Amino acid sequence: MITGLDHVQVAAPRGCENEARRFYGELLGLVELDKPPLLASRGGVWFTVGLQALHVGVTDDFVSATKAHPALRLESSAALERLAARLGEADVEIVWAEPAETPGVRRFYVSDPWGNRLELLA
Repeated sequence: MITGLDHVQVAAPRGCENEARRFYGELLGLVELDKPPLLASRGGVWFTVGLQALHVGVTDDFVSATKAHPALRLESSAALERLAARLGEADVEIVWAEPAETPGVRRFYVSDPWGNRLELLA
């Protein structure tokens, strides 16, 4: 029986680690996890997201995911607004969803440095 979601992985090109740390760590505020030594040698970066994790994995035949995406929940609409402002100041394009799409939920979409779609919501 499945009991939960452990992690989500987004793909990135080789050499992505510094950009991943800046975008996912500094801009989004995720905390980096230490990768097990065997996996660390393969590249990429792991981050905590609540009780789950987001893995940025390296692939040689990288293609960005422009539709499939992780959705990251913030604690409040105010936190979502603050994150949108921080991303905007860093020249990250923000696309707000129409409020009518999901009543009671505010959300926007961004792309990571390699074009992978992310949804941020509260």
